[in-house]
Formats: sequence, structure tokens, C-alpha cells
Amino acid sequence: MTPQISAPDEPLATLQRYLARDREALLWKLDGVCERDARLPRTPTGLSLAGIVKHCANVEIGYFGLTFGREWPTPDDACFVPLTTYDDDPQADWYLTEQESVAELRDFYARVQTFADATIADLGLDAVGAPPWWGDPAENQVTLHHMLVRVVDDLARHAGQADVVRELIDGQIGLNPTFPNIPEAGYDWSAYCAKLTAIADRAAAS
Repeated sequence: MTPQISAPDEPLATLQRYLARDREALLWKLDGVCERDARLPRTPTGLSLAGIVKHCANVEIGYFGLTFGREWPTPDDACFVPLTTYDDDPQADWYLTEQESVAELRDFYARVQTFADATIADLGLDAVGAPPWWGDPAENQVTLHHMLVRVVDDLARHAGQADVVRELIDGQIGLNPTFPNIPEAGYDWSAYCAKLTAIADRAAAS
């Protein structure tokens, strides 16, 4: 059955809505997390909650700023990672340093969003740019439309990582603050996990 669309959205409005949703989810996952828990690696490759958010903020600067010749206006900011930094540390945007705080990260990402939104408003979807780290600009031109799709896709993937990392920290789950999209409070997660374990065991035995 084909879903019914009540009113068609303009492409720009649709992309902006999903971009805003991804950003909200990422910052929400930081709510109530202490400095240590935000930084602590949760996977063998060092994935951390603060690292996810710092990476996403710098992604937006790159794809909505440098790609279109717009430099980040305050390069001395905590949490900002210049392109040259990656030569010495390819993971530089994936963790908070001792000199940076979660509060500074939240403030930084809020300002990054304002910066990125200004690019979107000023240039329009047909604007053409080239990410300088992709190589020859003449061979790597992209539109702002392309970049919006790319960033929405990238942030959504990282928001999913943040979902899992936050659950590992303190058990908090949910899609976003206004629509958690999970069973009502009191759901028996232990019984659910036991059911899935039993299914897995039977599948392995068959």
C-alpha cells in the first residue's frame, strides 16, 4: 500500500527538518552525562559519546563551511579541529581533550549549527563547492543539495551510535525528547532479552 502524503514538502524544508532532528538527538544524548562518562571509550576503537558529537560538529563545519569557501570564524574555539590537525592525529575530532569540557562542546555545536544554517540560507541548494580534502576541486564539485543529504545521512548514522553508547552508560534510551518511540514505562526488558536469547540458542541448535 502506498503511504498517503498529506502535503508535499519542498526539498529544502524536508532536509532541514531531518537535519534539525539529528542535531537534537545528538545533543540530547549528552544531557546529564558527567565528564568522565562522556569521554570514556565504549568500543575497542575508542568510540565515546562526546567524541561522536564533536565529530558531527566538525563535519558540519567542513561540509557547510570549507566546501563552500566559508572559514570557521573563531578558529581558537575549544572543540574545533582544523584540517591540518588530522595529519598528526587522524582521530582528532573523535575525543575531547583535557582542556575541553562537555559544556564547551554543547556551546560549540550550537554555534556550528548557526554557522551551517547561514550557509544553507545564503547559498541555496544549487550552490556549488568542493571539499578541499577530496583532492582536485575541479574534479570533486558538489552542490549544497548533495552536502545536505550527505550530512543528514552521516549525522543519522552517528545518532544511532550515540543511542547505543548512552544506553551502555546509564540505560537511557529513546529517539528524541518529545517522541521516544519505545514501549511504555515498565516494559520488561529482561524478559524480552531472555526471549531473544532463547530464540538465538534454538536457531544455533537447529
